[in-house]
Amino acid sequence: MKMRTGGCLCGAVRYDVKGEPLRSGLCHCTDCRKESGSAFVTFAVWPRAAFEYSGSVATFEGRSFCPACGGRLFCLTDKEAELRLGSLDDAPMEIPPLYEIWIKRRESWLHPLRATDQYQEDAG
Repeated sequence: MKMRTGGCLCGAVRYDVKGEPLRSGLCHCTDCRKESGSAFVTFAVWPRAAFEYSGSVATFEGRSFCPACGGRLFCLTDKEAELRLGSLDDAPMEIPPLYEIWIKRRESWLHPLRATDQYQEDAG
């Protein structure tokens, strides 16, 4: 079973996740843009039972980050762990986005990803 590791910029928060993600995508919503300081967020979702972390996190509206360096990390629910793929230790080249959400907010200079599902708002 594949094991991936990741963490924040300063190393105070570390995590590991087992297996392959349930789904992966890009989000162009305003909240994700503000959270990341970028034009979109790249994420993947695993079952919550496949995810463990160590260290102290701060959480704002369900989004967890390192309180020391501010590194954005994950969103947890009882059932799922949504990880910010940029926080993985190794570049997640084998986890391509399968869909894009909130494309009505996608920058005009960004082209839709080929062979992905496109949603005006949330997938569903």
